[in-house]
Amino acid sequence: MSLLNFITWNVDPEIFHLGPVSVRWYGLFFALAFVIGQRILSKIYVTEGRTEGDVDAITLYMIIGTVVGARLGHTLFYDPEYYLSNPIEILKIWEGGLASHGATIGILFSLWLFSRNHKFNYMWVLDRIVIVVALGGALIRLGNLMNSEIIGKVTDVPWAFKFLRNNEIINGVAASQDPRHPTQLYESLMVFGLFVLLYWLWKKYKENLPLGLLFGLFVTLLFSFRFLVEFLKENQVDFEDTMALNMGQLLSIPLILIGLFVLFRVWQNPKPALPGGKLAEAK
Repeated sequence: MSLLNFITWNVDPEIFHLGPVSVRWYGLFFALAFVIGQRILSKIYVTEGRTEGDVDAITLYMIIGTVVGARLGHTLFYDPEYYLSNPIEILKIWEGGLASHGATIGILFSLWLFSRNHKFNYMWVLDRIVIVVALGGALIRLGNLMNSEIIGKVTDVPWAFKFLRNNEIINGVAASQDPRHPTQLYESLMVFGLFVLLYWLWKKYKENLPLGLLFGLFVTLLFSFRFLVEFLKENQVDFEDTMALNMGQLLSIPLILIGLFVLFRVWQNPKPALPGGKLAEAK
């Protein structure tokens, strides 16, 4: 094959290490997702009459909800038999194994707790947080690309990536070195575009946006794309090979339905935030 037929991807997932401490691209992008997200959320909150103290509080809830949800999602959705038999292994996050659907559930639950404890309107919180979650998702998928993980199926498209450092096991054997769909990049670009859309809508309309519109758009568009892109991915675990739809697709369906339900409610009975930058009262 000529160099025009694929892109050779041989990036070292480790940036540098000092003794036993290793700094990796995935960890860097994961941290940047929260750091940059906090700055954007601070601008949103201050503009709408809240304080940076509220942002600090919600960031803490978000970090805990994301990490715990993503880890438990991986252990329960993709390999429950192993982890329930070896529960101590659940704590070993540094060995890898985070699920985006689990992170979504963890975020939704942690933000519900935040809204209840800090007297926020839950839907208002969700509408604003999905803006930064979209940006974070784009960065984390770039981390997956740097790790040469969550690879796509073999393809001959000219933008295919040849992942020289991939060591995933597919159907009991090591993944081939054939060029593959860079599905991590597909998802990163899509979610970044979703971030731009959501931020633009907020910046242009702010408190005049119907409550639930940003959240409904985010959930519907993100998981509809996730459902489709899964057709281009290699299955993550062996038991998915016998399924008509893989686990990522099955978990996306209820989230798509939730998003469509929220959008229907917004269309049926729009409830904008109060004028003057004030928030709708918590119900």
